[in-house]
Formats: sequence, structure tokens, C-alpha cells
Amino acid sequence: MTDKIILNGIEVMGRHGCTEAEQQIEQLFTVDAELYLDLSRAGKSDDINDTIDYTQVIGDIKKIVGGKSRALIEAVAQEIAETLLRKYFRLNGVKIVLTKVNPPIKDSFNGAAVQIVRSRLDT
Repeated sequence: MTDKIILNGIEVMGRHGCTEAEQQIEQLFTVDAELYLDLSRAGKSDDINDTIDYTQVIGDIKKIVGGKSRALIEAVAQEIAETLLRKYFRLNGVKIVLTKVNPPIKDSFNGAAVQIVRSRLDT
């Protein structure tokens, strides 16, 4: 059985995409994150020190998505995963879903997303 903390719908404005316009004009991105770790100790102790403070994780995600422009959302999702695994020693793995809500293309659809799953073994 795998325990996890699930963070859904983190909204961040960012400048990611292959076109010059996408890298200059902010657009909305959403992030869903699953943080895989053993929560049994925190469940018994009721102590934040025995888990991961997800408000800090949300801050880390917002800093990355709202930071340096990237051509590919794959690169942004990879940076999120690597940063979280490096910073939070309790994490065994992460799943990141990064969605560009309204890509600037003429076709109508509900956004473009990437999903990556990384474990501590990948770092």
C-alpha cells in the first residue's frame, strides 16, 4: 500500500511554450501533484514534523511554474519533480500533472497536459 498527499488544481500564471508570444505573455497553468511517502508516523503522532508541509510544496511549485520560461511543459514538470525529491527527504516519489489551460492554438479543447512520475531512484 502506498500513502500519498494529493494536491489538486494549484493555479499559477507562467510563461511557457514554443512561441515567442507564449514566453512573453502570462497564461494560466494548473498543477496536480501526488506526493508518495509513508504517512503512518504522522497519522499516529498528529505532528507536522512527521510529514511534509504541503503549503511549502505549493510554494515550491508556484515558484517553478511562475519562474524561468521554458519551451516545453515537460521541462517544467521535470523541474518540479526533481526539486521536490531533492528538497523533501521523506518523499519516495511524485506524480506531477501540469496543464496549460488555454494553449494559444486555433483548435478548441480543454488544455494540454503532461504527466510524469518520478521516484527517489530517478534522482
